[in-house]
Amino acid sequence: MSHLPLILALLRADTGLGGLVLRARAGPAQTAALNLCDRALGPGPKLHPTMGPEALEGGLDVAASLAAGSLRRTAGVLDRPGPLRLPMAERATSFLATRLAAHVDSERAILIAIDEGIEEEAIPTPLAARCAFWLTLNDRPDSEEPWTARATAPASVNVPDEITDQIVTLTATLGIHDLRGPLLALRAARGIAALDGRATVMLEDATLAAELVLAPRATQIPEPPAPEQAEKPDAPEQQDEKTDLTQIPQDILLDAVRAALPPDLLAQLAQKAGRRAKGSGSGAKRQGNRRGRPLAPRGTAQAQGRVDLIATLRAAAPWQTIRKQAEPDRHGPILRKSDLRHKRYEEKSDRLLIFTVDASGSAALARLAEAKGAVELLLTEAYSRRDHVALVAFRGEGADLLLSPTRSLVQTKRRLAALPGGGGTPLAHGLIEAQNVAQMAARKGLTPTLVLLTDGRGNIALDGSRDRKLAAADVERTARGLRGLDALIIDTGNRPEPALKRLAQILNAPYIPLPRADAQRLSQAVGAALGS
Repeated sequence: MSHLPLILALLRADTGLGGLVLRARAGPAQTAALNLCDRALGPGPKLHPTMGPEALEGGLDVAASLAAGSLRRTAGVLDRPGPLRLPMAERATSFLATRLAAHVDSERAILIAIDEGIEEEAIPTPLAARCAFWLTLNDRPDSEEPWTARATAPASVNVPDEITDQIVTLTATLGIHDLRGPLLALRAARGIAALDGRATVMLEDATLAAELVLAPRATQIPEPPAPEQAEKPDAPEQQDEKTDLTQIPQDILLDAVRAALPPDLLAQLAQKAGRRAKGSGSGAKRQGNRRGRPLAPRGTAQAQGRVDLIATLRAAAPWQTIRKQAEPDRHGPILRKSDLRHKRYEEKSDRLLIFTVDASGSAALARLAEAKGAVELLLTEAYSRRDHVALVAFRGEGADLLLSPTRSLVQTKRRLAALPGGGGTPLAHGLIEAQNVAQMAARKGLTPTLVLLTDGRGNIALDGSRDRKLAAADVERTARGLRGLDALIIDTGNRPEPALKRLAQILNAPYIPLPRADAQRLSQAVGAALGS
C-alpha cells in the first residue's frame, strides 16, 4: 500500500483522474485501505453492483405525489456528495457500469472500485478505463497516513513536449490501445509535480506517473533494446551541454515501467486469451417475467407479462397536465399504451457438464483408468461449484447414459468406477446420446457443456456396421447437429488424431491432445479450458 497515500492525494487535487481500482479481497488490508480513503477524500455513498436506475438516479415518489397533488421526486445515490464506493465491482451490471462511467465523465466524480473477484474476474471495461490508478493490496495492512505535502494547482503545471512524446511512445510499446491511458498519465505527472510545488514536470514525475498509470494497463512486455541500438555513436559534446532534466533518454521510462510490471504478466495474459470461460459454476443469463432477480421494468410494444403498476404510474405522471388539457372530461389518471411497464426478471441457469467417456478397447485399460481419474477430480471441482454433472459412456455397439444430470458426487463416482472397457468405438452414438442429454437439460433451464474424452478412432457406424469411413461420416454429420453447444475435445490417444481435430473445428471447440498425461494433468487442462 506504499503508493496509496500519494494516489489519494492526486485524486483529491485533480478529480479528472477518475478514481482508483482497488484489487483486494475482504480482510484487514482492504479495511485499512478504505479507512485511509475516507480520511483522505472524505466519506461518500456506497453503491451496490446490481443497483437499478431508480436507486441510482432517483425517480418519482408516487405516494408523496398523490398526497401533494404535484410531482415529488426521490433523490438518488448519485446526488449525494463524496467519492463513490463500489464494492464487488467485478459483478457490476452493464447498466451500472455505463451509467457510472458517464457520471464520472460529466461530474468529475471520484470512484473507488473495489475488485474482490478471483483471478479471471475483472471489473467492467468502462469503469476500469476511467480510473487512472489500479492498485493490488497485500494481505497485510499497512498503517499509513494521507499525503500531506503542499500542492499547487495541477492545471498550471507545464509539461514539456519531450515528456509528452515519451509517454505516448511508451503507451504504444506497452500495448495500451485506450487513449485515456496517456492522457491520465500526463494528468498524474502534473499532479505529482504540483504536490512538490514545481511548475514544470520533471523526469522523476513522468517516471512515477508511468509506473502508477501505465504499468497496470500493459498488455505486453516490451523487449529490451538490442545492444547495437543501446550503444549510440559518439554525439557532439555541445548536445550534452544543452540537455536538461526535462529531456528524457529513450529507455529510462521504459526501464522504470518494465520494473513495475507484475512478474507473471505473460502467464496472466496467456491464461485470459486461452480461456473460454462461461463462469464458475453458473450458466447463461436469461430474462423472463416470472422469477429471478428483478430488473428495471421496461415498456416496449412486444413486452409481455405482468404489468408493473408503480412503474406505469411513474411513466404516465409527467404527462397528466397535458393530457388533462386535451381531455378535460376525463377523470383520474389518463394512461396510454406507451406508459405500460412490464415486470422483468433475470436468472442464471446452472451449468451441466456432460462427461462423454470412450470405454472402447482402443482406449486401452491404462488410458481409461487415467480418464476415470481425471473425471473424478473434475467431478469434485464441479461439486464444489454446485455444477450438475452427467455421465455418458460409449463402447461396443452403442452408448449408455450411466448417470442422469445430478449433483450427487458419491453416486457419480460409483457409476464411473463400475464403467467397463472393451469393444468397438461407436463415437457417433456417444455424441447422439450427449446431444439428447443436452437438449433435455436445456429444456429444464440448465446450460450444458460437452466434455468428450476419446482417442477418436471411431469404427462403429450408426447402423451397427464396422465401417471406419461410414463411422467417420456419421460422426461429422452428428457433430454438425451439435453446433452451438459448448464443448471441449480431449484427445486421450498416444498420438494426436486428425479426425478429432476436424471434430473440434466443426464444433468450434478447444482441442487438447494429452498423450502420456496422468489424471492430474488431464484434470488441470480440462479445468483451465472450462474456466474453473
